[in-house]
Amino acid sequence: MGIAPPEIMASTVSPNTVTGTPGPPEMSERLRNAADISVIVIYFVVVMIVGLWAMLKTNRGTVGGFFLAGRDMAWWPMGASLFASNIGSGHFVGLAGTGAASGIAIATFEWNALLLLLVLGWVFVPIYIKSGVVTMPEYLRKRFGGKRLQVYLSILSLFICVALRITSDIFSGAIFIKLALGLDLYLAIFILLAITAIYTVTGGLASVIYTDTLQTIIMLIGSFILMTFAFEKVGGYESFTEKYMNAIPSIIEGDNLTISPRCYTPQADSFHIFRDAVTGDIPWPGMVIGMTLIAVWYWCTDQVIVQRCLSGKDLSHVKAACVMCGYLKLLPMFIMVMPGMISRILYTGKVACVVPSECVRHCGTEVGCSNYAYPILVMELMPDGLRGLMLSVMLASLMSSLTSIFNSASTLFTVDLYTKIRKRASEKELLIAGRLFIILLIVISILWVPLVQVSQNGQLFHYVESISSYLGPPISAVFLLAIFCKRVNEQGAFWGLIIGLVIGLIRMIAEFAYGTGSCLAASNCPKVICGVHYLYFAMILFVISILVILGVSLLTKPIPDIHLYRLCWALRNSTEERIDLDAEDKRHEEVDGDVDEDNPEETRGCFRKAYDIFCGLQKKGPKLSKEEEEALKKKLTDTSEKPLWRTVVNVNAILLLTVAIFVHGYFA
Repeated sequence: MGIAPPEIMASTVSPNTVTGTPGPPEMSERLRNAADISVIVIYFVVVMIVGLWAMLKTNRGTVGGFFLAGRDMAWWPMGASLFASNIGSGHFVGLAGTGAASGIAIATFEWNALLLLLVLGWVFVPIYIKSGVVTMPEYLRKRFGGKRLQVYLSILSLFICVALRITSDIFSGAIFIKLALGLDLYLAIFILLAITAIYTVTGGLASVIYTDTLQTIIMLIGSFILMTFAFEKVGGYESFTEKYMNAIPSIIEGDNLTISPRCYTPQADSFHIFRDAVTGDIPWPGMVIGMTLIAVWYWCTDQVIVQRCLSGKDLSHVKAACVMCGYLKLLPMFIMVMPGMISRILYTGKVACVVPSECVRHCGTEVGCSNYAYPILVMELMPDGLRGLMLSVMLASLMSSLTSIFNSASTLFTVDLYTKIRKRASEKELLIAGRLFIILLIVISILWVPLVQVSQNGQLFHYVESISSYLGPPISAVFLLAIFCKRVNEQGAFWGLIIGLVIGLIRMIAEFAYGTGSCLAASNCPKVICGVHYLYFAMILFVISILVILGVSLLTKPIPDIHLYRLCWALRNSTEERIDLDAEDKRHEEVDGDVDEDNPEETRGCFRKAYDIFCGLQKKGPKLSKEEEEALKKKLTDTSEKPLWRTVVNVNAILLLTVAIFVHGYFA
């Protein structure tokens, strides 16, 4: 799933990387040449042009247009966008850093997605499309009725957005900017967020998807070039495996500490994916089961990912996009994890430092500098011009993750929360509210940065990573049961989520308070709470959630089938009329909606017109007749496929699974 394990993260990342001693001056001098600077400038100009082109080409004047790209995306930009919104600069920093610290097993977090993407395209998306929803909380409201589930999930998702995604991305992006430009951290972050915000606020999902496609292409080209340089420098794969096992730093004592050899010697199982179930840092049962459960939450029920799939032309396009993204997810092992390990071979003293005072000298933090593995590689190995390209790629991956998050967060806010507060809000008001909310998010994110800086020993980063295993499983449980078990009802789902959340929070807060410790000093968190590996914890939490949901559901009244047509797997193909559980609310909304539409077209000044074009508010489409509305609704909930293309995507899915099994076996 692409989230590095907390304990490794905790020992590799520490927010005082950002403060503390300044990096070596020669690094930032390296960028001050014409080639690099012109590449960076050209790059950002192209991104802005692509964004503006997408913005003028598509219809952003409606909620469906701004948030779902008008439902006519082809498979290839959709697949690229899925990949780009998943891979952020956190991956380049985190995956390469963990690779440098403990070997290749971390890549399985990426490979795990191969299976889950197929589940998403073949199982989850057809149901989401048939039920005609825009956001995930909205699906829960249709499936279970009631408002509290929708509000609960919206607020939780927004919290996860700020705490988990935005923070980790900004933090890792900051490492790059600081190394490369020698800029002040806050200034750099401010510039970055400003550019990102401009094209999300104005362009909506279409511009996000097109710029994502462009950035994915550049990201892949840049990181492939770097991988080639890196392997050439160590002398090929054979010598890479041999040299990595001997990459031990020269300074291993000092600061009056007795440092045990296991803190600086590469692990014996560095080149194996499946590690010991008890002593391994990524135990294999946790990897096979626990990681998959967390990944169900991330890939199949997460707004950022699903929103990409809901914008597809038809179901075959969605499936093709999932397969394409699956193939792309094979790459991080080779373009991120392995270069990180090579960085340890080439710059052992820096990347693998173990004596706290040494680490502070190299990167300003006591617990280790492995997080700098990838940035150092970029700054040292790349020739002029390409270095600028790689830096723009990093900033691009950061921006594409942030734009996806901002867009999805504002969708959640306007569709799920704002409409509750203002029942009679017009389309225009909703669009403006969504855009203002993005600006609010950005302010919160900037205020969050000092927390990343101050928080000691990577506690914040550690907390970011553990959130997934502590908050994800109950959500996976609810969505899986919602789709596969029609007996589950609202009470069950609600209590399952609440109890799961409480248990997850207990563990999270305990780890936050006690710290996770590093190789040099163990944590003193009570064994009862923190003794279980977090992937095992995810499994336990998932089982508890399932039991609570089923238990409470069986004790309360079932939901009649008439409310469930096309909302769960057993009834997915029924053609009967569904009476929505939220039909009452809908009726009020429709009555309210008919009131304010009839105002005549008022005349507007030049400035006002320009503002409207900028925000995509000018195109008031013709009012649709009842028949046209029905036809449009039918198009939006249609999951039919042409037999030929259905066969093509199915064959490709089977191929992808075969490849997945092969790579797991080869590196096992």
